[in-house]
Amino acid sequence: MQEHQKTKLGLIMATDPRWVNIAEMNIGFILSDHAWCEQKAATTGISLIVKYAHYPQIVEEVTPIVAEEWGHFRRVLKELKKRNLPFEMPRKDDYVNKLFAIEKRGLKPDQVAVEKLLISAMIEARSCERFRLLSLHIQDEDLKVFYREFMESEAGHYHTFLNLAKSILPADYVMNRWNEYLVAESDIMKSMELRGDRIH
Repeated sequence: MQEHQKTKLGLIMATDPRWVNIAEMNIGFILSDHAWCEQKAATTGISLIVKYAHYPQIVEEVTPIVAEEWGHFRRVLKELKKRNLPFEMPRKDDYVNKLFAIEKRGLKPDQVAVEKLLISAMIEARSCERFRLLSLHIQDEDLKVFYREFMESEAGHYHTFLNLAKSILPADYVMNRWNEYLVAESDIMKSMELRGDRIH
């Protein structure tokens, strides 16, 4: 990975543009991994609703995200079928596991909720950044449109999670912690091999 100026999503480390060239040579794996990312996003949203049902704003704002992510899962499966590509088994997501490893422990319940929301926000921001690269640089014109639509659809999700965190704890606390996540995430990106068979 190369270090660039902050992305439009505020991420410190932009994806090396060579990732798209590698990804399009492994498009079946990319689409399968994308489908699993959407499935996990929907499942995570459901978990947030169940665990934090005492926060009405989480229930109200995450519920439509769950529906949207599940719709996206179905749409990516349809794209795989259209291209006669197999739906590959899920793979270990090192990126997400490393994000969870920097989650603070031993916190008060409201702080734990903020950690969960910030991790969701980070995953959404990085996914959107990768969708944008695919929409701009992949050679397949149909996939350019496909990923442009995904990018636009999901662009606001990370803002939603950030704002939900601010509805639980003061904005200064949330943004200080978010900035810590941004730095840690950039270190994660630097440490990871440039792979084209998965979204993260």
